[in-house]
Amino acid sequence: MVIPIKDERDNLETLHERLHRALDPLGREYEIVFVDDGSVDGSFAVLEELAAKDGRVKVVGLRRNFGQTPALQAGIDWSSGEVIVTMDGDLQNDPADIPRLLAELDKGYDAVLGLRKKRQDGFLLRKLPSRAGNWLIRKVTGSPFKDMGCTLRAMRRELAESLPLYGELHRFIPVLAQQCGGRLTQIDVAHHPRTAGKTKYNLSRSVRVVLDLITVTFLHGYVTRPMHVFGLAGLASMGAGLLSLLATVWMKAHSGIFMTGNPLLLLSALLELVGVQFISLGLIGELLTRTYHESQGKNPYLVRTTLNLEPLSQRKAA
Repeated sequence: MVIPIKDERDNLETLHERLHRALDPLGREYEIVFVDDGSVDGSFAVLEELAAKDGRVKVVGLRRNFGQTPALQAGIDWSSGEVIVTMDGDLQNDPADIPRLLAELDKGYDAVLGLRKKRQDGFLLRKLPSRAGNWLIRKVTGSPFKDMGCTLRAMRRELAESLPLYGELHRFIPVLAQQCGGRLTQIDVAHHPRTAGKTKYNLSRSVRVVLDLITVTFLHGYVTRPMHVFGLAGLASMGAGLLSLLATVWMKAHSGIFMTGNPLLLLSALLELVGVQFISLGLIGELLTRTYHESQGKNPYLVRTTLNLEPLSQRKAA
């Protein structure tokens, strides 16, 4: 279990109890990794008490509030299970749904996502922006999942570790997992109203979703070939500049309009300069891409499995 929390003091003991009630009957080994993302309400003191009386409770205390995505990454890094289940610490997710997630995962999926069928949140400030954001993400990325923001999900460790989690990309975990080649499904889960603590959600997140969506789309489609996007934009701009110049010459020849007084001449010069800048950005992007992959030994691909092959690290060492 990986649970990022921020100022959830009044929910932690109840959550701890419900987690044991849901997980103990499974007969599996498990740990509960709480990541305290810079709480200031005394949440860490409660976590200390839980860790003192329960050895399965692990606590990672961050130095300050870094955000949900870094906190989630910290939880994945410090966890040890082969299956990672994530959820919020506000008691809106129901631990009783975890056995169903794990049973579905055992059918061969790499991740099982939660779908809040009857979401217990305000319509104008929470549900409406969420529905609009989910619709936009599905249209842009082609992902079929209806609820991108449900944090209750189960993932195999190899998939969780391959997710590029930084910034605020936790909202796009279903998309990122799909882009990594994961086999995903989604099932209905319960959702409860918040009874203690304050929500960290505000409408500014809706704007940031659009910006993050642009980032995810670019990184998935063009991170290894930035010239394709910047070069195409540059060629289009230079082509438009050429058409503007030809229109200026045609107007001079047929209408007697002086080229120096024609705004299309200035537009053609501007478009040519913009085109050169786009192509230059593409070249710089290509250099950065090669530096990124070659300096860190990163491959531009992900391998699901191999047959009759030793791990690549052992082959290189030999």
